[in-house]
Amino acid sequence: MRASSVTVALLAAVVLAPSAQAQSEIATVTEAAPAQPNALPLPAPDTPDREIWHRSAGLLAVRNVSHPTLTVFRPTGKPNGAAVIVAPGGAFLGLEMDKEGWEVARRLAAHGVTAFVLKYRTLPTPADQKIFVAELGKMITGQKAAFAPPSDTPPEALADGIAALRFVRQHAEDYAVDPHRLGFMGFSAGGFLTRSVVEKGGTDRPDFAAPIYPNMASMQVPADAPPMFVAIATDDFLLNREKGLPLVDAYRAAGRPLEFHLFADGGHGFGAGKAGTATAHWLDQFFLWLDVMGLTKSAK
Repeated sequence: MRASSVTVALLAAVVLAPSAQAQSEIATVTEAAPAQPNALPLPAPDTPDREIWHRSAGLLAVRNVSHPTLTVFRPTGKPNGAAVIVAPGGAFLGLEMDKEGWEVARRLAAHGVTAFVLKYRTLPTPADQKIFVAELGKMITGQKAAFAPPSDTPPEALADGIAALRFVRQHAEDYAVDPHRLGFMGFSAGGFLTRSVVEKGGTDRPDFAAPIYPNMASMQVPADAPPMFVAIATDDFLLNREKGLPLVDAYRAAGRPLEFHLFADGGHGFGAGKAGTATAHWLDQFFLWLDVMGLTKSAK
């Protein structure tokens, strides 16, 4: 099946490397899985571990995830009782664990927030790394390829997101966090997942949400939807998929709390902030929002 131009752009910009040189920035050799001493397994079917780790623009990324986990980053700053689940992006074909997971979690922990990086299940891609990179090249150039990113959150990823929320709340006392101040932050495909846990999470939905450069299409906003923080750059291709700002409009129409940042530049995939662009300090705006919303104040 030939991918549409939008799908090709999505893959080129989101799968394991945010730049236009995505294919060349993905290593053709694999690496051993890094030590993950704080990784906690989440419920999932008993299937073989097929993870493949490699470098993406010099940073660690993983694909073919079949065993979801949460990696805990305890506060290095003064603990404030809040917790955030962090979901990296990668078009649901892989995960930018370093750039959009661990780096962000360390920034949260330095602000006193307990962070949990979610390694959620991804769609299958070829086991051979060289074949994967070659097929990626086909996708980028609009040729028929062995895989394509989905249009929205796959059920396995959604299940992992909900399982993560349940785990943290059930073990809130163990991590000294308030189960009623649990947020969910996701980047790109992780932003799609963030929207999905708000829209479909029911009683498990987070207490606040932060989809970062997510799907900007409209969504079904629950009547009790949590406060949401959205950030995206004006030169992000995802904005071109919609007319206007349907996600923002839907949240406002539902009368739910929303903070929206449209940065002057930064492109897609700015992670914890891209130096030299308006996104460089966006996390400071997020921390201010948490404080104003009363989400990082010590529980009484």
